[in-house]
This record gives sequence, C-alpha cells and structure tokens, in this order.
Amino acid sequence: MNAPEAAPLGDLTLPYLVFKTAHGIYTKPPGELSERELRHVRQVARKQLDIENLVLGAPEAQGVVVPETHLRKAYAEIEGRYESEADFIAALAAQALTPALLTAALQRELRVEAVLDRVSAKSAQVAELDVQIFYHMHHEQFKRTERRKASHILITINPDMADNTPEKALAKIEAIRKRLIKDPKRFEEQALKHSECPTAMNGGQIGDVERGKLYPALDAALFAAHKGELSPVVQSELGYHLVRCDDIRPEGIAPYAEVAPRIRLVMEQNRRKMCQHGWLKDLQDKARTSHQ
Repeated sequence: MNAPEAAPLGDLTLPYLVFKTAHGIYTKPPGELSERELRHVRQVARKQLDIENLVLGAPEAQGVVVPETHLRKAYAEIEGRYESEADFIAALAAQALTPALLTAALQRELRVEAVLDRVSAKSAQVAELDVQIFYHMHHEQFKRTERRKASHILITINPDMADNTPEKALAKIEAIRKRLIKDPKRFEEQALKHSECPTAMNGGQIGDVERGKLYPALDAALFAAHKGELSPVVQSELGYHLVRCDDIRPEGIAPYAEVAPRIRLVMEQNRRKMCQHGWLKDLQDKARTSHQ
C-alpha cells in the first residue's frame, strides 16, 4: 500500500478532498451535485488543501510519521462501506481516484492530524481546579431527569398461536409472577426461560429508562414502583408484562464525580481547537507576509 510518487501529493489529494467535502456538506458524491454546489465544494477543498500544505510545510511537521496500522485501518474503513471490491474500485474511479491515490490522500490526511495533535498536546492539559470551577459555575448544564433501571418479562399475545391466546398468555404471566413473589431472586432465570423479548438473553434487563420512553402502561407501572419492587401484570400492545424497578436515579444535579470526566474531555478538546486555530492563523499570516 505505497503512495504514488509521480505527482505532488497535494495534486493527488485534491480529488479525495472534493469527494470528502461533497459528502460532508451535501451528503452526496460530486457527480450528483449541481454546478453551483460543485463549485462551492471545489473552493472549500482547495482551501483545505492550502491549509494542509501549510501544516505539512511547518517545522512542527518534521519527523511526523503515520504508523502503517493507522493507514491500513483508515483505508479498510472506507473500503468496508462497499459490498465488494469491484464496487469500491468503481466508486474510486468515478472520482478520478485509484487505491494508490486514496492511500496517498489518507496518508497525507493522517499526517496533518498528527501534526495538529503534536502542536496542541501541551495546551490540552486541564487542572482539576478548572474542572471543579466549571462544574460549580454551570450547574444548570448538569440537570437530569429521573431515570429508572428496569427489567421486564414479556409474554406476547397472538391468537393464531395456541399457546399465546389472550387467556393462555395471561395465565402464563400470572404464574410467573406468583413464582417471583415467592422467590424474587428467580427473576433472571424466569426471564431467560419464558420472556419473549430479546432482553431475555440478558436476564430481562432493559437498562436505564427516562419517563415516557416505554409503552404508557409499562411507564406508569415502572415509575410508580419502589426500588426492587415487581409490578402487577401490565398489558401493552405487545402482550403482558412484568416490570421490576431495579434502581432509581432521582431528578436533580448530576454529582461532580459522575460528570467530571466529560467536563475535562470537553475542556481539553476546546483547548486543543483554540491552540490549533491560533497556530494555523499564525502560519497563514506568515505565508501572506512572505508573498507581499
């Protein structure tokens, strides 16, 4: 998977950038764009190419190498979008690309990303105090609605099946409920044996649920239950259910420990972007000055 060397990499990259930009802006390949749209895409792609040239020509780009594994992964990700290798090659050809040209373009793109990462690496460090201050000054961003962790068992109603008539389905779910009232620890076992929902393979676990996300009758039963409580038999459009409230996360402000990693990540990303934008602007200013 070696990049071609017959032409400057920038020239080889432009068809790829046009293709990528067309999908990014219009979610269509270049061949399906109007003349106005295609002109706009080419302008954006050309600006992107100019930025890449500046990045790769900067001193910070010296010694930056893209691991072969990263390049192969990026290539395979694009190739995997097509049903066959022939479809993939045809799609490339339609954009004046070949596997070799695509490899060169991806290699260049990954190098640009690596340089930007190198430039912004130090700026991304966020102190614990910064995270704490942000949390306490923006409490409103961390409000959360009540959520409940739930598990359920479903017996469907299907009059065309002898064992799933309304009467038999109801009798089956009531028998399951009696067993669970007697021994609540059997819920996962009963779900696996009897539930006709895909969640049966996971012991009936639905996971965390916000109010209003389930069928109305199920939703009402779940949010009326205490932690660990099993509902009465509930009927929905699918059939009969038993729902158990496994845990309750009350409405309120999410605790700091829960949201701190997300706050730190966002702050790091923002700092990286600011550092990269500032560095790029400096490169562009220097390039304009040198051409005057």
